Amino acid sequence: MQGVVLVLNAGSSSLKFAVFETAEGRLAPLGAGQVEGIGATPRFVAKDAAGRPVAAPSWDAGGAPANHAAALDAIIAWLEPALQGRPVAAIGHRVVHGGPEHAAPVPIDLHVMAELQELVPLAPLHQPHNLAGIAAAARRFRGVPQVACFDTAFHRTQPFFADTFGLPPAFHARGIRRYGFHGLSYEYIARRIAAEDPALGAGRLVVAHLGNGASLCAIAGGRAQASSMGFTALDGVPMGTRCGQLDPGVVLHMIDAMGMSTAEVARLLYNDSGLKGMSGISHDVRAIEAAGGEGAERALGYFAYRVRREIAALATCMGGLDALVFTAGIGENARGLRARICEGLGFLGIALDPARNAANAPEISAPGAAVRVLVRATDEERMIAEHTLAVIAEGGPR
Repeated sequence: MQGVVLVLNAGSSSLKFAVFETAEGRLAPLGAGQVEGIGATPRFVAKDAAGRPVAAPSWDAGGAPANHAAALDAIIAWLEPALQGRPVAAIGHRVVHGGPEHAAPVPIDLHVMAELQELVPLAPLHQPHNLAGIAAAARRFRGVPQVACFDTAFHRTQPFFADTFGLPPAFHARGIRRYGFHGLSYEYIARRIAAEDPALGAGRLVVAHLGNGASLCAIAGGRAQASSMGFTALDGVPMGTRCGQLDPGVVLHMIDAMGMSTAEVARLLYNDSGLKGMSGISHDVRAIEAAGGEGAERALGYFAYRVRREIAALATCMGGLDALVFTAGIGENARGLRARICEGLGFLGIALDPARNAANAPEISAPGAAVRVLVRATDEERMIAEHTLAVIAEGGPR
């Protein structure tokens, strides 16, 4: 394939991008960044192939993009000098929900778009914006093949008991099941660990993808065994603004006894709960830690407790644990929270080295600990680019 692979990851108010040159079937990064604050106060952030910050447009004097399509135009205009005339040969997109049908990346056509539109209610914070990014790219790059890469696909290998709910079988047949999310991140980490240490990669891992969205995944032999998330991206551990696991009776009580509408409940659970709702401060761990106080302690303590509980639960799914891997914004950087999470997990063989943890070392477990504790940066964009390249090389069979 001649040209470059453009990766787009569209969020509610952001459009992340990465560009990779293809050479002899390999990918070489050219640059990456994002336009954030779309619809409010947009800001363009970019870095070069080595990850160094580089100059990007400023819209202080006006002209800021008002939507994803305009943001994509701004990104392409910024990229043109770096592309040096090389055409965009393919575009890969992160799509949060692939439903029960999509267990692998697929080329995008009108049929696929219709299928993904039907899944919007299952991922209302993400899916509409993923689809908006696809539509914007289709208008800007007519005829260029696009590939959808799903956050749910990696979890399709989990066994039935990790995939189902305690409901009559007809509901599972109709797609009501535990899908899991952050699969592109888990797939990247699983591949990276296997490349670094094949024996460990073939072992039993719990990967903690902890960011504004947070979940954990049990991986054995490189394949997903169970996830903390379920039918939607609300389940599991608390997140920046999402509640995490909740007794469904609470939702019934909110509607029947408290008179809340389904829209009000949805906003509470998706937008006003988690770290933000519990702390009363922010969804950002850095801001919560800086503020301190009872609300901060309540939010951070609950977050650590739920993550710790999930680590132990996922270890039981595999009959033990060889490594715990922290990744994503909180997992890679929040040293204090990592220490809180690992407290009390000594019975699993987990013990941290305080100095290594404070230094953000790649391995933060204490010498001689039975379970290795690792910190690894994830790279969903590279995973999407690799999938896109593979799909195009195969001629795009569905």
